[in-house]
Amino acid sequence: MIGKTIRLHLVEGDASGIMTTEIINWTGMILVAPRSQLAELAKREEVRRTGVYILVGPDPEQPTRDAVYTGEGDDVLERLKKHDKDEKKDFWTRCLVVISKDQNITKSHGRYLESRLVSMGHEAGRARIMNDTSPKLPPMPEPDVADMEYFLHQLKIVLPVLGVNYLQPRPVVNKTTGSSESDSPLFTLNVVGTEAYAREVEDEFIVLKDSTARKEGLPSWTSYKSLREQLIADGKLVLDENSEFYVFTEDVPFKSPSAGGAVVNAGNINGRDAWKVSGTPQTYADWHDSKLNEAEVGNE
Repeated sequence: MIGKTIRLHLVEGDASGIMTTEIINWTGMILVAPRSQLAELAKREEVRRTGVYILVGPDPEQPTRDAVYTGEGDDVLERLKKHDKDEKKDFWTRCLVVISKDQNITKSHGRYLESRLVSMGHEAGRARIMNDTSPKLPPMPEPDVADMEYFLHQLKIVLPVLGVNYLQPRPVVNKTTGSSESDSPLFTLNVVGTEAYAREVEDEFIVLKDSTARKEGLPSWTSYKSLREQLIADGKLVLDENSEFYVFTEDVPFKSPSAGGAVVNAGNINGRDAWKVSGTPQTYADWHDSKLNEAEVGNE
């Protein structure tokens, strides 16, 4: 895999202020600003160009995930000013303006990028997409389509660096084959009759579809309780036909083994010790330590 060099420039030396982001040898640029500094962003010439923009903030209905709105405009600043006054889009706290440094993005290019970003956001399912409709792809010559797909590829590299992960596709994982993106073994967690399975893929701990979870929460339960309630509300955890356990209706990513373990256990739990490599007494923590030891030996 070839590395990438990403250059972040803090315009006023403040990490919470306006930032410009570039990949070396990419014609694109992303300007990032908190909504509170929209007036300062308006002073920059780049935001008056043709481009696309992404509005990001917590989902009003589920604050643990992002809400995202994508748009395009011949003068991006004018669009941002309208959204700043729109009560229906009060959710956003940051904006990202995507332009071309050589000003080669046309109206059609902007509409193409907008359409693809909206559809990719829906497909990934990591954030609530606030666009009311999915814009249709405009007709464009084949070379232009290829250029915009490359532009999108670069965007997908940069956005997670900026803490915007809504385009990352969910990994496809199963009990037997695992995932091509991970060398994780299959982990199991069994508490009071539950059977839960998981694998680690990159920076996410994925509890697999059809895993079961304890129905009644423990009296002392505090950690990740609201997360489980949200999964139930979203239909990702449903009662089984006998109403004895909750069942995962899809693969669900968590930020840590403890988060996934707490949802399964319906109570506080140290997931690093509770999850075991399937068919062995080895804990997640032991497996993780063994990987570190192997890496150290390999570098000797």
